[in-house]
Amino acid sequence: MARRKKGRDVHGWLVIDKPADITSTAVVNKVRWALDAKKAGHAGTLDPAATGVLAVALGEATKTVPFITDADKCYRFTVRLGAATNTDDAEGEVVATSTDRPTDDAIREALPFFTGDIEQVPPKFSAVKIDGQRAYKLARDGEEVELAARPLHVESLEMIERDGDLLTLEMVCGKGGYVRSIARDLGERLGCLGHVDHLRRVWSGPFEPEDGIDWDTLERLARDPALDDHLLPLAAGLHDLEEVRATPEGAVRLRNGNPGQVVASAAEFGEECWASLDGEPVAVGTYRAGMLHPSRVFNL
Repeated sequence: MARRKKGRDVHGWLVIDKPADITSTAVVNKVRWALDAKKAGHAGTLDPAATGVLAVALGEATKTVPFITDADKCYRFTVRLGAATNTDDAEGEVVATSTDRPTDDAIREALPFFTGDIEQVPPKFSAVKIDGQRAYKLARDGEEVELAARPLHVESLEMIERDGDLLTLEMVCGKGGYVRSIARDLGERLGCLGHVDHLRRVWSGPFEPEDGIDWDTLERLARDPALDDHLLPLAAGLHDLEEVRATPEGAVRLRNGNPGQVVASAAEFGEECWASLDGEPVAVGTYRAGMLHPSRVFNL
């Protein structure tokens, strides 16, 4: 007999302004414990040293995680010019240095090479799998790691300021972007080398720091009913999808995994949408001529 999961049925999102020196998994575990929730997961890993927006999905909201993972994200980060590290950030060992330094104009001229649709090789110390093993584990064991380039769409990459060898940039990109790779490749293109000194995720899809709480508040309100007041609704993870309204009969069919009738909206034929009944999400699916064909069903 399967063991029943302990905890409450909590559905929605809790946005955490992640501090440095803690893993994304540890944040999820803390949130799940703090809310006494049965199920939780995050929408996009942040490196332990990074700070900023980490959106944690709870309960049925975990079914909407892919929509946040696929959404654009904004990062503000500082590149230290003049040195390359084995991890492409300040946590690693310096493996090469350079006394060359680019002008500000040279930096601005190089940035367009890292915007649009580009190919990016992930850092050797990353969670990418090679023959079933994480690249970072192989790298730590001293094995030679060769990673293939991956496509990435960078919407924008702007120079914010420069203070000597510290260059602050802001990037908006799609799914799968490695800021450390941008810093490494930019340093190589400029001929001065470089690595990430500090990284912060400014926003992730629809989520911003103002939508959530910081780490101290999470610890203070842990296991306190007042923490529930900071939850965002499940529908927050469906921000980029068109909403259609299910009829009562249609909602019953959708919850059973069958196509259900929805009220006409701005949705186009074949578009992925989410259906609601009385404001509550019922399902996500494909809209076709007054019907939604479900791919995800919410059991609220």
